[in-house]
Amino acid sequence: MIAHLRGRLFSKQPGQVIVEAGGVGYDVTISVPVFTALPHEGTEVSLFIYTQVREDTLALFGFLDRNEKNLFERLITVSGVGPKLAVTILSGLNPERTVAAIRSQDHATLTRIPGVGKKLAERLVVELKDKLEDMAAAPAIISAGPAAEDVLSALVNLGYQRPAAQKAIEAAVEKEKAVGEDFDGLFRASLKVIR
Repeated sequence: MIAHLRGRLFSKQPGQVIVEAGGVGYDVTISVPVFTALPHEGTEVSLFIYTQVREDTLALFGFLDRNEKNLFERLITVSGVGPKLAVTILSGLNPERTVAAIRSQDHATLTRIPGVGKKLAERLVVELKDKLEDMAAAPAIISAGPAAEDVLSALVNLGYQRPAAQKAIEAAVEKEKAVGEDFDGLFRASLKVIR
C-alpha cells in the first residue's frame, strides 16, 4: 500500500495530478482544494495517499494533510459513498465545511453537492456526526454563508492577512446579520471593519 508520495509534480489538472517519483509517474486523484493549493508543475510535492485496490483497479487518492485523508476515510465508510464521491464531497465543500455541515446536521448544504441526495445527506449525518468530534469544523465565517468565503478570498488577494480578514468578516456578519449572503454588502462591511 502506498501511504505517502513525494516527488516532482509532472502535470496537474482539476481532479488529477501525475507525481513523478523514482522515474515512475503516479496518477493521483485529488479534490479541487488540493488542486488549487498545489504549486506549479516541476515543483516537488508531498501528498498523503489513500490506495484503493480492487480486482481490476489500483487507484491513488491524494491529500495535502493527514486530517483531509482521515475525513476521506471516514466518508467512504458511509454506505453509498465510494472514493470518487468522497472526493466530490471534499471538492464541493472542503474538509472544514464538510465537518461543519455534518455536525450541524445541515442537509441543505450537503445536498448541494453533485451526487448527494436527501437520503445520502441524512445517512452522512447519522453515520458520521459522532465520529467527527476530533476534527476541526469550519470557522464562523464559513458558516456565515457562501459569500463569506468569496469575501475572504478577495480581502486576502487585496493584501490583507488571512486572520485579520477572517476577524473583519466575522465582525461584519455579527454587526449586520443580513449581509452574510450578499457579497457586495459583506465585502463593504468587512472593508469598513478592517481599515
